[in-house]
Amino acid sequence: MTPGQIKVKRTESILKELIPEALSQLSDARLREVDVIDVKCSKGRSDAKIYLDPHSYTPQEKAAFIRLLEKARPIIEEYCLRDQGWFRSPTLTFVFDDTLKRSQNIEALFAKIAKEKTDES
Repeated sequence: MTPGQIKVKRTESILKELIPEALSQLSDARLREVDVIDVKCSKGRSDAKIYLDPHSYTPQEKAAFIRLLEKARPIIEEYCLRDQGWFRSPTLTFVFDDTLKRSQNIEALFAKIAKEKTDES
């Protein structure tokens, strides 16, 4: 692992801890229930994509959460700046992580294919 990759991983780890702290200090109770699953920083650490747990939110609820998080983004970035003493914080982008749902769909397809093969035999 190169020193640059180590710095990116360290920043991701720090943000993964700081963002839930920042969310817990916001006045909107709805934002306190959002769980951060993962953080991925760009190579230069100027941008960070924050993956959130989708729970069983409807698409309308997800859109509402994203709007709230976008409004709170400057506050969260400022919290990270102050806490770590950084010169500048990565620009945060919030997305709901749907990889678990996709993997469940793929597994269901595999099970269906396996069932069809056993029915044909």
